[in-house]
Amino acid sequence: MVCSLTDFLMAINMNKLKSLILNNFFTRSVQRFWWMQLGFWAFLCFVSVFTLSIWYDQNGLIYLAHTGLQAVLGMFLSLPLVVLYRHIWEWPYRRRLLVAIIALFTVSLLWTALRIHSFSLMTGAGSLWSDFGNWAFGSIFIFACWTGVFHGLRYYQLLQAEHDIMLQAEAEAREEQVKRMMAQTVARDAKIKMLRYQLNPHFLCNTLNAINSLIECDEAEKAQRVTVQLSNFLRYSLDHNPDTKISLENEIHALNLYLEIEKTRFEDRLKLDFNIDALAKSAHIPSLLLQPIIENSMKHVIAQNEDGGTISLRAQVQDQRLIIEISDTGTGQSINKSKLTSKTGRGIGLKNIDERLKVLYKSDYLFDLHLLPMGGLKTTIDIPYECLLEKYDF
Repeated sequence: MVCSLTDFLMAINMNKLKSLILNNFFTRSVQRFWWMQLGFWAFLCFVSVFTLSIWYDQNGLIYLAHTGLQAVLGMFLSLPLVVLYRHIWEWPYRRRLLVAIIALFTVSLLWTALRIHSFSLMTGAGSLWSDFGNWAFGSIFIFACWTGVFHGLRYYQLLQAEHDIMLQAEAEAREEQVKRMMAQTVARDAKIKMLRYQLNPHFLCNTLNAINSLIECDEAEKAQRVTVQLSNFLRYSLDHNPDTKISLENEIHALNLYLEIEKTRFEDRLKLDFNIDALAKSAHIPSLLLQPIIENSMKHVIAQNEDGGTISLRAQVQDQRLIIEISDTGTGQSINKSKLTSKTGRGIGLKNIDERLKVLYKSDYLFDLHLLPMGGLKTTIDIPYECLLEKYDF
């Protein structure tokens, strides 16, 4: 039903487009027709003077006047042919050809009679009716040429109008495609923003609870330091649009802003093991993509383990693919994979990341979760290697 309605609306627009172009076509065709008329009959006068008048030594003004008069008569006699040819334009070819031949001979014979009569009156020459056949042959040939020129012009104009319609249709189709792409881009960006902004309340809740705990424990200095660190992290988050990509090096910088907050809370219980290849640092990834994964490890490993734990991060480039691996040491107890997708487990942040990657890379990405024997989680992200510097590599 939607397709039918779309096709119907496109048909209406196409009909309007054809009507507009055809109206313009008829306006231009009238102008071109009169230019063709003037050009054809003026050329006939030129040929008549140099092939007949001069040849037969008829150089007087009266002969030149007759040459001009017969051209004017021919021009006006051709007008009924224009009306007739347009009227029978859609007729079957054979019927149309027959009517055109009859009309051509009729107008040619009438023009011949007018030419002979006017020539006799203007020059005082004797009776020329005995030479009617010779005059008629020339008249038929001239109007046959005029008919050919008229049909050639007509077909050219129709072909040009059809070409204009096709170009306009293609232009409108491209415009509609651009509009659809822009709408899809807006929807995509809105979805990315929605997905990433889902994370802020989650993170804020945990941090504010930590600040509250520090205040309750009379650790005002620590609470103040965490508040400043939280302010720095949120400022960074606001300064970077969620629908843009940043280098992995900047992403690690943002991650360190977050980890400074967590180090204040957990101190020596939090251990980090980062190993980033030099080439991988320039790779561009969605902003704040890694923070939810680290946050999950903080919540489900570091916070729940009396001895804390280690969070490892590896990043390298292989075959124009950026491979990021994040793992934690776990709690010492194995967990079921079903908890990864539960609302109370690690599923919220991880599902969010998967959705963001799907929007950005369609099917050209890998987001894999692997449970380690002691309850740790290894997260692998495999996405195309993108680097803005490559655009300037001449």
